[in-house]
Amino acid sequence: MIPFLDLKNINAQYRDKLIQAATDVIDSGWYIQGTQVEDFEREFADYCGVKHCIGVANGLDALILTLRAWKELGKLKGGDEVIVPANTYIASILAITENHLIPVLVEPDVDSYNLCPKNTEAAITPKTKAILPVHLYGQLADMPAIMDIAKRHNLLVLEDSAQAHGASMNGKKAGNWGDASGFSFYPGKNLGALGDGGAVTTNDEELATTIRALGNYGSHKKYENLYQGTNSRLDEIQAAMLRVKLKHLDEETSQRRAISRAYIDSIKNENVILPLVHHVSPLMLKNHVWHLFVIQSKCRDKLQQYLTQKGIQTLVHYPIPPHKQQAYVSWNYNKYPITEKIHQQILSLPISPTLTPSEVKKVIKAINEFSC
Repeated sequence: MIPFLDLKNINAQYRDKLIQAATDVIDSGWYIQGTQVEDFEREFADYCGVKHCIGVANGLDALILTLRAWKELGKLKGGDEVIVPANTYIASILAITENHLIPVLVEPDVDSYNLCPKNTEAAITPKTKAILPVHLYGQLADMPAIMDIAKRHNLLVLEDSAQAHGASMNGKKAGNWGDASGFSFYPGKNLGALGDGGAVTTNDEELATTIRALGNYGSHKKYENLYQGTNSRLDEIQAAMLRVKLKHLDEETSQRRAISRAYIDSIKNENVILPLVHHVSPLMLKNHVWHLFVIQSKCRDKLQQYLTQKGIQTLVHYPIPPHKQQAYVSWNYNKYPITEKIHQQILSLPISPTLTPSEVKKVIKAINEFSC
């Protein structure tokens, strides 16, 4: 079976370095908020081109704590509206509702799957206070347009960069476009820990200080608490793992781009729609790091079953849109036709950076021989 993502093989490339990094942490006797976290925060901030990086427990917490910090700073209040793409992973929306804010779901751009600037501006009301663009599947949203809208309407922008480590546009990387950005280091991400982890990036020092306190029981200083905070910190040992893997991120992204180029150049099947960005191959752009290679097919379920029989693992990101989830039952009868069509037709092909050329050819051959 060709795996969708072979984490064991990916991490085996750096096994000795990862073991040494873990050993260094164990031998240090310091396991929470030590030098590994400090060094990783500095290195990842430099990588993203921002002033501040705050390590947290996971990607969801990165979003929750940023919105919470804006509430503490008086920039948001309960009941304010936050615009978010309707086809995102549910975590983006959970962060909004967890802060007693109102998610306003908008239909995505049909080609990129990302937040549509036109639909975003149309959804703005007097209650709108923030936009949460999601760089879905590894491709930057149209950030120049979104930032222009935000500036004209005096809105905060929180990037969800969980899938877009290193994606860039106009020389500016994910995490450096909005007022802040949330990253996930879940093991399957392009920059993945060997456990959970996340971070917030920002150029706003006051925001960074507030988030850091909120994730540390609301404390800037030990045993002194300014806020009713929580416990959300990046572990020393995960920071050490991430420091090893960050050095190889661009190399792995190049591998993902090579695999994606092979798919785009060689998959020829009228039953399959390949990824597009405004009718231009995203291979020409630096704004895609190919966290996922997502195709569409009206025969999605049949295609997935067929590929499984051929020994090729695929996944669906995601089978049920947020407005159809039981968690948001009051939205279940809302209609988002573009989003619903996407969720019915999308399929993610194997995109592990350790895929061999022969495995890539096998995937291409199988898809080209498929018929509905």
